[in-house]
Amino acid sequence: EFALTPDITNKKMLRSVSKYALTDITLDFEDGTDIYWARNQVGERLANVMKDLPANISGGMAPITTPLGEMLMFTIEGGDLSLAERRSLLDWVIRPALRTLPGVADVNSLGGLVRSFEVVPDNAALQARGISQDQLQRALETNNRNDGAGRLGDGEEVLLVRAEGAIKTLDDVRAIVIAAKDGMTVRVGDVAAVRIGSMTRYGAVTKDGKGEAVEGLVLGLRGANAQKVVDGVKAKLKELAPMLPKGVHTEIFYDRGNLVERAVGTVTKALMEAIVLVVILLLLFLGNLRAALVLAAGLPLAALITFILMNWFGLAANL
Repeated sequence: EFALTPDITNKKMLRSVSKYALTDITLDFEDGTDIYWARNQVGERLANVMKDLPANISGGMAPITTPLGEMLMFTIEGGDLSLAERRSLLDWVIRPALRTLPGVADVNSLGGLVRSFEVVPDNAALQARGISQDQLQRALETNNRNDGAGRLGDGEEVLLVRAEGAIKTLDDVRAIVIAAKDGMTVRVGDVAAVRIGSMTRYGAVTKDGKGEAVEGLVLGLRGANAQKVVDGVKAKLKELAPMLPKGVHTEIFYDRGNLVERAVGTVTKALMEAIVLVVILLLLFLGNLRAALVLAAGLPLAALITFILMNWFGLAANL
């Protein structure tokens, strides 16, 4: 907080909420401050702070959205997939595709089990081979990445050499070398049990009281047209449908587009009712149908002029 407080122009207030293993810091800026400029100022200071924090601390800025930015919610239904498989399908197939759409700030994955590789050390095996848990941890951290290894030239041809060391399977984890002593190689599989597990859960998603579900929550970019974002997400989900496992489909249970359509319908209905009432009242008082229709015609024109002026002064009517 102290690093983010000074020297930021137009900063109005800084608030923070701390919970177990989580801190949420909110900065309020003066009205009219460009949000991209403000995020750039905060991002520069946050990058400097993160370098001084412990290696196991992570963080960043939230997407450019608003508290009303929830555009679409859906669940993954059908098939015989487990909660872990449904969550993996959402995280690695559906979510990356939806995040590329215009107007989408982010897609949150909720519920299910987040798949992970679990390494359970055998203390007796570690002690017998003279390996500490810190050595095991460093071996896992340093042997899980891809890297470039230079170039090989052959005449006019150049081959790029790339070492692929990212972990993909349990056998990859077991094969990681921790140390080599007296001609004997000690691998992770020799001193620890490696298995598929799940990350620690802090909550769950249920649907209609029928058990747990996996949910995707689409967040709209600040200022984006809600109806266009919703239509784009629906089209992309339809496009992804053939790529999903047999019997699996997405089911939308919240659609911001319905709210937009109802709001537009309510405004249209109110305008039509107002025109009818004005015509009737003017006809009763003036006794002239032509005069009543001329005055009533000014109502939609007044609404049109209002929207033109709103656009002129940068005021949006977007929900």
